Amino acid sequence: MQTTTLHGRELAYREAGAGEGKPTILLIHGMAGSSTTWREMIPRLESRFHIIAPDLPGHGESSLDFDDYSLGAMASVLRDLLVVKGIKRCTVVGQSLGGGVAMQFVYQYPEYCERIVLIGSGGLGKEVNWILRLLAVPGAEILLTIGAAPLFVNTGNSARRFFRGMGIRAESIAESWAAYESLGRPGHRKTFFKTLRAVVDNKGQAVSATNRLHVAGQLPFQLIWGDRDPIIPISHGHSTHEAIPGSRLAVIDGSGHYPHVEDPAAVEQVITEFMSDTVPGRIDHEKLGDLAAANTVAADTARTD
Repeated sequence: MQTTTLHGRELAYREAGAGEGKPTILLIHGMAGSSTTWREMIPRLESRFHIIAPDLPGHGESSLDFDDYSLGAMASVLRDLLVVKGIKRCTVVGQSLGGGVAMQFVYQYPEYCERIVLIGSGGLGKEVNWILRLLAVPGAEILLTIGAAPLFVNTGNSARRFFRGMGIRAESIAESWAAYESLGRPGHRKTFFKTLRAVVDNKGQAVSATNRLHVAGQLPFQLIWGDRDPIIPISHGHSTHEAIPGSRLAVIDGSGHYPHVEDPAAVEQVITEFMSDTVPGRIDHEKLGDLAAANTVAADTARTD
């Protein structure tokens, strides 16, 4: 784990596989998570790729004092990190909330992007797990403060150690618990609610990237989804795949919301094949303007109809 100071605040990140000529992959974790979510992927990828995996603002070891936790602000922080590291271009990989950040990054800083990979991504449809909708309601802080009290967290940790000692492993549950456990710390709990309410309300996901697919769709585009994802339905992956000509969709059988943890070998294969089968893309700004105009006309026509 390394840190860099951006505008007076520390951003933590992991770096592996640095070497001349290696393509860079930027790994972006999900809500209430951290770069540790990539613990199975980094060792599998670092021999072939230069890996940068940050802790997003207010997450993991990064500062809790960032002012803005919107997707746009997080995308700007990632751009600043790449500038500090001297990285000109990269393949952007985002999981869950990180997928929404990745799409925003492509939209704001297309010149940095070669390819995009979304894993169980947010921002591609309205539906989301009911627990996140509940927590987005004002006043939910009180409920979570009680639920994330040290007594409950310590009891859960003891149960997890017991089952692990029995040889029982449930990676998706462990990953979810790690996120929940982080909310036992007041500072992280505060930033969690700021981040959550920037993208989710009581009706579902409040931010959508579907009107910007014409931007990311100019790049090689890979979707990865667990067929048992209980957080964000796999239908979002199918609809996005259908909306982007030439995109790829890999469904990881038996996996939930964290296929990169639950079946890292399968996700490694998908990413490495995607990287080897495609060439770095570039977003054509003139074409971008034409596509945006066409989408506006289509939307106006649909409203008229």
